[in-house]
Amino acid sequence: MTVVIRIARHATIVALFVGAALLGTLSGVLFAYSDDLPEVSALDNYQPNTITRVLGRDGELVGEFAVERRVVVHYEDIPVTLRQAILAAEDAGFFQHAGLSISRMMLALVRDIVSSGNVPGGSTLTQQLARNLFPKTIGFDRTWERKVKEALVAIQIEKRYSKPEIFTLYCNQIYFGHGAYGVQAASQLYFRKDVKDLALEEAAMIAGIIQANVRQSPYVNPDAALRRRNYALDRMASEGFITPAQAAEARAKPIVVAGEAQTEGSPAPYFLEEVRKYLEAKYGAKALYESGLTVRTPLDLELQRAANHAIDRGLRRLDKRRGTFRKPVRNVLDEKHTLEGFRHERWARPMNEGDIVPALVTGVDGAVAQVRIGTLTGQLDRPAIQWTRRTSAADLVKRGDLVEVEIAKVDAEAGTATLRLEQPPVLEGALVALDNRSGEVLAMVGGYSFARSKFNRATQALRQMGSTVKPFLYTAAIDRGLTPTTMLDDVPTTFDAGAGQPPYAPGNYDRKFQGPMTLRHALEQSRNIPAVKVIDMLGPTQVAAYAARFGFGQPFRPFLSMALGAQEVTLLELTSAFSVFPNHGIRMTPFSVLSITDRGGTLLEENRPTPRDAIRADTAYVMTNLLRGVVLRGTGAAANALKWPLAGKTGTVDDYTDAWFVGFDPNITVGVWLGHDEKKPIGPNETGTTAALPIWMDFMRAYLDLRADRENVPEFEAPGNIVFMTVDRSTGEPVPPDTPNVLTEAFLSGTQPVVAPR
Repeated sequence: MTVVIRIARHATIVALFVGAALLGTLSGVLFAYSDDLPEVSALDNYQPNTITRVLGRDGELVGEFAVERRVVVHYEDIPVTLRQAILAAEDAGFFQHAGLSISRMMLALVRDIVSSGNVPGGSTLTQQLARNLFPKTIGFDRTWERKVKEALVAIQIEKRYSKPEIFTLYCNQIYFGHGAYGVQAASQLYFRKDVKDLALEEAAMIAGIIQANVRQSPYVNPDAALRRRNYALDRMASEGFITPAQAAEARAKPIVVAGEAQTEGSPAPYFLEEVRKYLEAKYGAKALYESGLTVRTPLDLELQRAANHAIDRGLRRLDKRRGTFRKPVRNVLDEKHTLEGFRHERWARPMNEGDIVPALVTGVDGAVAQVRIGTLTGQLDRPAIQWTRRTSAADLVKRGDLVEVEIAKVDAEAGTATLRLEQPPVLEGALVALDNRSGEVLAMVGGYSFARSKFNRATQALRQMGSTVKPFLYTAAIDRGLTPTTMLDDVPTTFDAGAGQPPYAPGNYDRKFQGPMTLRHALEQSRNIPAVKVIDMLGPTQVAAYAARFGFGQPFRPFLSMALGAQEVTLLELTSAFSVFPNHGIRMTPFSVLSITDRGGTLLEENRPTPRDAIRADTAYVMTNLLRGVVLRGTGAAANALKWPLAGKTGTVDDYTDAWFVGFDPNITVGVWLGHDEKKPIGPNETGTTAALPIWMDFMRAYLDLRADRENVPEFEAPGNIVFMTVDRSTGEPVPPDTPNVLTEAFLSGTQPVVAPR
């Protein structure tokens, strides 16, 4: 017994000596590093980099801009379950210690000795926060110098801030992998839900992966993520936060993440890029990428998806009409992949009937190619390749090629799919949809693929407008006394082009002449000769001045050739100009941002519709009525199948280089353009009617399905000074309503034809 007491006494003396030595050493170290530490008082105004979020009309996310993907939350926003999971997994004694844990430091010392200098673990939650807040000063190297610095900063943090404040800073600062910083961004990344809605097993997973984030992410290493989640659950049970039964129940559940770490991106990339340029120009790059702005926009995501689909399928349809299949540009065997081991990132997302997805050619057997799409298999047989005008798939593809296919039908039980061969089109297209009464941009597509080209053909491309110019010419004519029934001659005509210039002899696109016709018929059938005659009659300068009222960015050159649409405009300009007609002559300046608030909710900017008087309301109605005729009887007659009050105008540029259709109903105006970036033909006889109008109709069909109340059809409202008369469709003469071949025509009061006495 005496020996035991003597040994204990000696051990105590040694421990005291060692402790004193350690304290002396620590004091010296603290003194040495005290001048090289950051001021923690800077955290009083803690404003970490946060995500700028762009929201659509209904609050749906359109896109984000960030250096660090972070959404700051308050302490009360962090659910108790997640708080407990983090404490259990990282620092159970957090609310008891003063920033340092002597026991953890001693364990780290032992491990340091055993591992020959490397120092794993040992940090409290406050120490982890210190090195994450001040990485430049403290660093992440696994050295004792770093440990001392982080300990000193941790003590300062504990002296200045409360435990809930420190815990909240930690939860907003820590990195969780794949670009997500803070618990809210992590919750959205892994489970697509707000942090307050996390289930127990989800909270445990997020807490469990803090130590190694990316390496233990369920996207990278599901087994490691499962082990860390279960570790966190066991620690929660050990600390008494949950019962062993709750831990066992949660451990039995699989980790179910939402989607993939890399999402599909914005459904409106061209629109989002316009917003980005606006924000950066006005607020600067730092505010855009670091300050957590919230940007509300009028973008309608349902209409945007309809626009994406209409442009994609329309361009593919035109591409197939050429019947030219272009050899695949990628072969996975050439890239040293195996056919069995290759995985395409698109296959990780849901694949439904109607989707166009990448497919891997696994073999070619005679005329048929075998392909794989993830776990599905299918074949490219003769019906699948019919549009290529080839009879054998062997003429088109080889083993290892990566091609595009449309999934026509899926047999999930058999694991097979019926497919149709596709390919990315070379043609480009754009679509813009505007709200008539406000000018809000509801949808925007700037090209076939933002990944292929970021050039926005809706806002940046200046293209000749073809016959879409004619409504603006006829607007000047109606305002200067001509009427829809004014007779014009569609006959070969030569015009004086001025001194020293050869005579101007325009033609029609079909190289035919139809003789005398009403102004209405000339517009509906897009005849060139009558349009030139109107300009000649009114004077090119006066007509060009009228066109300027519609908000085009560049003045129209006052020449007779204006009638053929040689002027270059953007699709957004042209669509906005057309919206004047259904909006009673008022042009609303297009805009894409409704409001901007900072991270604290302070309103920085709020935009409202900006009206501009363009033309008289009665003139606008007459033009609307004329453009209704284009849809009812003219070059846009196919759109009449939608059975809705629609109006618009086709446009085709010489040599079929550009195809347009811009049209409207009482509520929205939509413009479509097709062409190549370089000026070359789209294809033989690909006009506004055959190329652009079908895409416009696809979009409008979706719009009507989404928005239109078919029982309450809107009307184009006529001003009080509009006079309606029944006239002969061919001659424009007033006739009784029961006369064959009549239509009801709209006139400005005082310009209507006089009815001859009987």
